[in-house]
Amino acid sequence: MKVTGIAAEYNPFHEGHAYHIRKAREDTGADYIVVVLGGNFTQRGAPALLDKYTRAEMALACGADLVLELPVRYACASAEAFASGAVSVLNALGCVDTLSFGSESGNTASLLETASLLDAAEKDPLYRAALRAALKAGLSFPAARSQALHALGNARAVPSSVEMPGQAGSPLRLPEGPNDILGIEYCRALSRSRSRIRPAAVQRQGAGYHDPSLGKGYASASALRKRLLCGTLPAQLSDALPPQTLGIWDAFLSDSGIIEETDFSAMLHYRLLLLTQEAFTPRGRDGSPLWSYADMTPDLADRIINALDSFTDWEGFCLKLKSRNYTYTRISRCLAHILLNIRQDETERSRAQGFPVYLRMLGFSANAAPLLGHIKRNALLPLLSGPAGAEKKLPPALLPLLSEEIRASHIYQAVVSRKYGKPFLNEYRRQIIMPVSF
Repeated sequence: MKVTGIAAEYNPFHEGHAYHIRKAREDTGADYIVVVLGGNFTQRGAPALLDKYTRAEMALACGADLVLELPVRYACASAEAFASGAVSVLNALGCVDTLSFGSESGNTASLLETASLLDAAEKDPLYRAALRAALKAGLSFPAARSQALHALGNARAVPSSVEMPGQAGSPLRLPEGPNDILGIEYCRALSRSRSRIRPAAVQRQGAGYHDPSLGKGYASASALRKRLLCGTLPAQLSDALPPQTLGIWDAFLSDSGIIEETDFSAMLHYRLLLLTQEAFTPRGRDGSPLWSYADMTPDLADRIINALDSFTDWEGFCLKLKSRNYTYTRISRCLAHILLNIRQDETERSRAQGFPVYLRMLGFSANAAPLLGHIKRNALLPLLSGPAGAEKKLPPALLPLLSEEIRASHIYQAVVSRKYGKPFLNEYRRQIIMPVSF
């Protein structure tokens, strides 16, 4: 039995994603494809357009055999945490052979070498000093890291047998493509965990990650989100969406609808007002609770407090706070962490513990019975079909991680329920996607 894993958001699921599943199966000779899916909040710090169950159903309709949940602590996080959490899930299954991921370069060997060089660089005092200097100068972390790597490469003259396309010069310079950057983090996570799983890059086809157009082969998820949020119907995007998903879209829209950051603006504003009220106690700003949330800094906490009177909506507030030091995505993630109550000490503890996870199914295909049996015999953790009874199955240390995901799902569902006038769907009563005949 050959099993290939994919980590994804599918926000929304499009033809490029269907191509990746087909190509991953073909390139690796996989009997089964397992997808680790980010939940209702995404890596860029925004709510997903569609809930995780609907996106899981689309993935299963387009060739996935099993979809597992990536806990929100990792799904709504940096590339390192997203990749590490996904790798932990795949490692815990005990039967995954390959991790397939999209890549601008399509060069697995080059990404592996860059990952190794980056691991070595982070242990070098010269790199750490250059990184601190770049951050102090006001560069964002991605820019500061690239500058520090360039300085280290020039100073140490580290040789490299493989170069990234378009990356002439310093062998330690990181690629700029978002998929390649995430691919490097997958490679690093596999190495750190001493995983038996091998990485395999699939070259991205069609439009670039941030390309807003729809006329370049496979459209990007960002282009599709923009059209859908402007009111374009999925049927009008049939060239970019797999035909297997259009019926799922119809059923979804007949009962609910898409979600965006603005829908959470009032809830976020309330949370910020509630928290910042404590910032002007006799303790002063040193006691600001904003500092305790994941990815926050004292400087950003001060910026939020000073700008809060001008809060109008989620997107507008991110744009107002954006600066050389803080990208839009970083700010949005911080706001999502505040909304979802994801704490810095908890994320740091997870990193120190090697990114622990639980195994929770969102859905499986009609062909997945042998795979499920194989997982149950080999997995390092019990395979959950839902949160009910988890306290009897999971180690106590993992229960807060699951509780955090349930809380995030309920916050998301509360907004869906209010926006579309539908009954609230409790996470404990949600059914996984499965074939009726199984």
